[in-house]
Amino acid sequence: MQKQFKDQKYLNLETFRKSGIGVKTPVWFVEENDAFYVWTEANSWKAKRIRNNSDVKIVPSTASGEPTGEWVDAQAIADASPEALTRLTQIMKKKYGLAFAGFQMMGKLRKASYTQLKIQIKDKNP
Repeated sequence: MQKQFKDQKYLNLETFRKSGIGVKTPVWFVEENDAFYVWTEANSWKAKRIRNNSDVKIVPSTASGEPTGEWVDAQAIADASPEALTRLTQIMKKKYGLAFAGFQMMGKLRKASYTQLKIQIKDKNP
């Protein structure tokens, strides 16, 4: 994985509308097994855009989305399986602690459903 993401709390995730226009969203993430993982609501616009177009760009960022590194091309897939969400919950709690637990509690009150976004950096030399 790229060093620029090490010890970062946020990454800015750029997804693309059907028109090709990019939409940037700062998100919490965890890194595991050569991939980045993001927890998001299953019906969020970013998840919908990824289901339509798996091409994304990512960069480490501040909480407000200000880039702190270099943008890289990546691929993302959504996975709402119970196994994926259970594992992601564990590693998100480890990294973000009570903040993530509070986020989860708010989602339960709203009866939200979630999905995992798995993001892998594209190989520059395919």
